[in-house]
Amino acid sequence: MPGGAPQAVSRLVGLLLTGLVALLSPRPGFPQIPPGVDEIRAYSGLHGAAARGDAVEIRRLLAVRADPDARDANGRTPLHVAAFGAKAEAMRVLATGGADPDALDAQRYDVVTIVAVRGDMATLRLALALGASPRNVTSPYDGTALIAAAHLGHAEVVRVLVEAGAPLDHVNNLGWTALLEAVILGDGGPRHVAVVRILVEARAAVDLADRQGVTPLAHARARGYAEMVRILEEAGRR
Repeated sequence: MPGGAPQAVSRLVGLLLTGLVALLSPRPGFPQIPPGVDEIRAYSGLHGAAARGDAVEIRRLLAVRADPDARDANGRTPLHVAAFGAKAEAMRVLATGGADPDALDAQRYDVVTIVAVRGDMATLRLALALGASPRNVTSPYDGTALIAAAHLGHAEVVRVLVEAGAPLDHVNNLGWTALLEAVILGDGGPRHVAVVRILVEARAAVDLADRQGVTPLAHARARGYAEMVRILEEAGRR
């Protein structure tokens, strides 16, 4: 048997296994749970004011020492609730009143990841301006807001997170980086191509492979994503 054959077979098996993992993985997986209608009706105090976007009531409650990081049944703080509802002024008042901008809910999501997944650029920029970190490890996948946004093809969200200092090469508990998720869980279309381009231009590690040793370039080739292949090949020649 030629010396390179075992290596080629091993690589093919790795590609097949990784493709199977990608097919079986939840898409998007462990979605954030916004407050439901019944929950919002039942809210009182800061949670109720946050859901309504009532900044005046939030100020009044904070002045009488309401806990800005109180939790509902799903571990959401008033700031999480305001972020889910894109209540900008409520978010500002809560943050200046001492709310933790990096608090995680019961599913381990923070406000940055919540709004990044939704593709809400205005609320994302506000959350970052209020001190929320793009570097938090979030979700049951031990991921980041950047990985979630890359997976979903939210290119402008990815750009803002990169500019804010999000970790480019964080590896989640699936063994995937933002770049790997953009290829493996993307559709190869313009949105995910734009994500790959942004990450490559930001100097994400193009040779950081998954647990089967398969690189983003090999995944892109296996899927026939020609433009991603071109971008990744060019990056590999730098």
